[in-house]
Amino acid sequence: MTDLLRHDPQIIAAGVGLFAEAVSAQAVPVTTVDWRPPMAGTEQDLARVIADPRRAAANAEAIRRMLAVRANLVDVVPAGELLGLQPGRFLHAGPPLRWEHASGPMRGALMGAAALEGLVDRPQDAERLFASGAGVSLEPCHHHGAVGPMAGVVSPSMWMFVLEDPATGARTCCSLNEGLGKVLRYGAYAPEVLERLRWMSGSLGPLLQAAVRAHGPLDITAIIAQMLQMGDEGHNRNRAGTLMLLRELMPEMITSGADAEEVAVAARFIGGNDHFFLNLVMPACKLTLDAARNIPGSTLVVAMARNGTEFGIQVSGTGDQWFTGPAQVAEGLFLGGYGPEDANPDIGDSAITETAGLGGFAMAAAPAIVRFVGGTALDALAATQRMYEITLEEHNQFTVPILDFRGTPLGIDVTKVVRTGILPQINTGMAGKVAGVGQVGAGLVTPPAVVFPAALAALASAAPAL
Repeated sequence: MTDLLRHDPQIIAAGVGLFAEAVSAQAVPVTTVDWRPPMAGTEQDLARVIADPRRAAANAEAIRRMLAVRANLVDVVPAGELLGLQPGRFLHAGPPLRWEHASGPMRGALMGAAALEGLVDRPQDAERLFASGAGVSLEPCHHHGAVGPMAGVVSPSMWMFVLEDPATGARTCCSLNEGLGKVLRYGAYAPEVLERLRWMSGSLGPLLQAAVRAHGPLDITAIIAQMLQMGDEGHNRNRAGTLMLLRELMPEMITSGADAEEVAVAARFIGGNDHFFLNLVMPACKLTLDAARNIPGSTLVVAMARNGTEFGIQVSGTGDQWFTGPAQVAEGLFLGGYGPEDANPDIGDSAITETAGLGGFAMAAAPAIVRFVGGTALDALAATQRMYEITLEEHNQFTVPILDFRGTPLGIDVTKVVRTGILPQINTGMAGKVAGVGQVGAGLVTPPAVVFPAALAALASAAPAL
């Protein structure tokens, strides 16, 4: 005790700001800590889960499995062939959904896909088809080893990127990216949208298949690591990643035997679509997170996904169970004359990027992203730094230059979210809430807070008795 008097006091204040202000007013240095109690009503579940003797080892194993994954692009194949989709079967983003609960952009994308597959003459005619349920079914992409951006609708004739982990043979897939604006994934179904999709199925898909097969496995994990050093964050900024992909595949596209004009059109489309590589980042992230599934006692989030009506998460220690709440409307920048009243609640499987430590978790690596989603460069830096508070580890390959190459925050921990009240930060596009409109903006959003206490309660129920 006597020794304490020989040194200047070091004061740390948590909670009520009045205490820190009183000390500071006496010219005493004080460090304030942003602390808040756990989410209301979670105390008993939190204590039970934290005390689970399996938790530490289970989470360490989950992280180990994730970091061991290498995502290679190995093929490009029609969804009907790859996933066994028959006419009338449609995949969609987010947790399970019924037509009567589908939002405008989800309905628009399904209507457009039905017309693309020849089930109806006009997209508008598909409303009656889906309402009746006759000969059609809706299933989440996640239930088939797939992910889809925004509405995420996949139908048999759409071509899919196929990614594989060479060590385990595990595979995931994602459709090809259409670009921005009036596109199917944002709920648009105008004639030009369907015409573009038919070109992608008839020309772009086969050309990419020939190029990938001639090239051999393409290391997508390595490209993601490099693009973070070049100003991308893997969700809403993929410019460097897209151009590196094109650089890798262009020689094989040229020597594929395809018509020169066909190759030029494809190269122009890919090079002019900064989001093209997103549809490779997403399945790479899913491949990583799927490796961490089904570990008893693990509190790690393995999926965050939205269907435009609900936001759902899945957790390693609770299997395939979805924990859902109402999807939120993003805050950000709007296109043209659109405003918040035109935006649909959050939609898409693309939050798989944040779940794996990219996107909103890696915004510090891509300060220019704020010109697309709003905010300032300092906001982007703060978003990444805040996400370290709710994650288990730092990525050993994906690093942030401005943070002295610190690894991106990896492994969202349900207990840390509940204890801190800090919600995962997601940057996202915004679809118009009316079917057929397309994209109206981009911004930032978080999950509904209720999903984390729900997941915690399930984990507590599965924990061994103390």
